[in-house]
Amino acid sequence: MKRVLLISLLLSGCATTTNYTDTEMVRYDKHTQYAIADSLDGFTVSVYYSRYQFIPESGVVVEACLRQAKAIAWEYAETLNQRIEPVNDQRIKISTGRNELSGITSCSASAVVNFKSGA
Repeated sequence: MKRVLLISLLLSGCATTTNYTDTEMVRYDKHTQYAIADSLDGFTVSVYYSRYQFIPESGVVVEACLRQAKAIAWEYAETLNQRIEPVNDQRIKISTGRNELSGITSCSASAVVNFKSGA
């Protein structure tokens, strides 16, 4: 009984993010991993961003996650010699989580990116 209660308490402090892709992610920097799925008129960029925070501030992590998703989208488009439409924050899927035991706050994001027509 005590063991079940202890495990329940440990797990209650952990919240995980939604995974938006089945594609294997590539490391971008110390805090960021990403995956790209190409489509006919653009691509989808999926990002997983996580970092230690002594004081939880999920809003800060969400902002960093959004910036990384947009930066990766622009960089990837450049490698294809394509111009892209601006990515609207309101259209980006976002999920956040926090592991209270480790102090890691995380964010998953996924954005559909469209090429500019005539580019």
